Amino acid sequence: MAKRKRLTPPNPTYLDTPPLETKSMFASPRSAPIADVARDASSTAALNELSDSLARARDEGRMVVDLPLDQIVMDHLVRDRLVVDETEMQTLKTSLRSRGQQTPIEVMQLGDGRYGLISGWRRCRALAEIAEENHSSDPTVLALLRRPEDAPDAYLAMVEENEIRVDLSYFERARIVVKAVDEGVYSSERTALQLLFHSASRAKRSKIGSFLPVVRALDGVVRFPQALSERLGLGLSQALNDDPAFADRLTERLTAAKIDSAEAETALMTKVLTVQNQSLKSGSETKSADPEPAFRDETIGAFTLRRHRDGTVSILGAAWPHRVEPDLKMLLKAASDYVEK
Repeated sequence: MAKRKRLTPPNPTYLDTPPLETKSMFASPRSAPIADVARDASSTAALNELSDSLARARDEGRMVVDLPLDQIVMDHLVRDRLVVDETEMQTLKTSLRSRGQQTPIEVMQLGDGRYGLISGWRRCRALAEIAEENHSSDPTVLALLRRPEDAPDAYLAMVEENEIRVDLSYFERARIVVKAVDEGVYSSERTALQLLFHSASRAKRSKIGSFLPVVRALDGVVRFPQALSERLGLGLSQALNDDPAFADRLTERLTAAKIDSAEAETALMTKVLTVQNQSLKSGSETKSADPEPAFRDETIGAFTLRRHRDGTVSILGAAWPHRVEPDLKMLLKAASDYVEK
């Protein structure tokens, strides 16, 4: 009977280190060096392209950036908005607290880490007030970096945003035209009016233009310019054009008066304008009541010598051609003497 062979237990580490031949047979092949170079070059190119795209988007104003609020120069442009309604400001602050800033402001780089505000003045002010109320030391604002080619583009951006978002008065619209010319942005008020309000109707531009004399005469004098109605403003403009001295009289009355409301200021300007119009009307009636005669007559013999307002002389006679010869020499001499006078 054959003797049974005793089996030894399995070696648990037998397969951990395969023979050299087996290792070389199953090892993954090493990639070629040229493949590593190509892969690295492709990754670098993709990263550079992404960086360039982000830089272009930032420079061209297509990327929203988070900027420190204290680096925004709020008065970089002369603002067209003169007065902010506190009720509207509270509504805006409530929205910013509950939903955050939904619409970025627009700024342009000024250098030294500063940014000039183009549009979004109310949002900046509301965020600043919220930060002060919350004792926040580093408030930020979401912004689009614009790159206006020159100052007119910046003013146009501000005007267009407020035309869409805010119901500005005609006085405020006309004021930004005057200020843009004063700042040297435009060469004339007509050019500024045409370019800043190019999207407005011709009638609207005409009304804005009518308010230009009012702005020149009363900017800084009226306390509630946003309440100046279209009708009153057009009346003031007409009076200022008719009588240049009216500006001084109106300014004197407004400066001397103790005005504490828009209603009181409107009532005073209406009163002064009414008196001015009555004075102009009275003067016109006085002139028309005693007009210069169209001609003056002088009788010489059988003829009448008529001198007209334009200096010409007519010879009139009921008996022409009768009785001409005896009086003709005397008539012509008298006419010659009369013209010389």
